[in-house]
Amino acid sequence: MRKPKLTHLDKTGAATMVDVGGKSVTERVAVAEAAVTMRPATLTTIVEGNAKKGDVIGVARIAGIMAAKRTHELIPLCHPLPISAVALDIDADDTLPGLRVRALVKVTGTTGVEMEALMAVSVACLTIYDMAKAIDRGMEIGAIRLVEKRGGRSGTWKRKA
Repeated sequence: MRKPKLTHLDKTGAATMVDVGGKSVTERVAVAEAAVTMRPATLTTIVEGNAKKGDVIGVARIAGIMAAKRTHELIPLCHPLPISAVALDIDADDTLPGLRVRALVKVTGTTGVEMEALMAVSVACLTIYDMAKAIDRGMEIGAIRLVEKRGGRSGTWKRKA
């Protein structure tokens, strides 16, 4: 069985930025998700808009969008991308209890936006934690994962349930 090639390593094993110059320009989409679990009372406080720091969900949504746009500044080998759309959905889920965060990121370009979608949900979750930590330091961030990617040479990939 052939070992998969790690694209961010050159022939000597040194880290390198992938040359995407020869790749086709296509629309590329990535969807990622994550969750923040918390006490039921914390979830109620957030959903009712009673957190002392303000609109937790609204601020987390903006933070996620900003994070997607700045991913290349934090992940060393990511390309700066002209992102065409970022959408974040943050929904209460009593079964966690907590908030489920989902990001969809689009670009028309030569490389995918998986890292941007993952960064968006990660920073949105960290923002939720930051804004509500005074009432619940025991919150947990988890299940950060890519759900789907479309476009590019490798086509479509979807996480199996």
